[in-house]
Amino acid sequence: QVQLVESGGGLVQPGGSLRLSCAASGFIFSLYTMSWYRQAPGKERELVAFISSGSGSTNYADSVKGRFTISRDNSKNMVYLQMNSLKPEDTAVYYCKGNNGRREYWGQGTQVTVSS
Repeated sequence: QVQLVESGGGLVQPGGSLRLSCAASGFIFSLYTMSWYRQAPGKERELVAFISSGSGSTNYADSVKGRFTISRDNSKNMVYLQMNSLKPEDTAVYYCKGNNGRREYWGQGTQVTVSS
């Protein structure tokens, strides 16, 4: 059974940091590109960052470049999103996704709220 389980969300003040984690199971994690998406209230879901299988190359949305870092640990089937210098506009539900070009899997999401 495929599972992606996000954790690490919460309430943080502007300028603060959070580290999101996504635990994967039920598929060959190392062969999948892993991504973080987010969806704010009333807005469409948007890609935040992804990290490829193999080389582990990364890419980021312009809105988070220089503040967020995506990483993966294939030995633990985990993907992370380190979020620094958080802004109120980063408030959203954050989702983990795995895809290999034929299949894609989504987690249930974790809420991140940036507010003073």
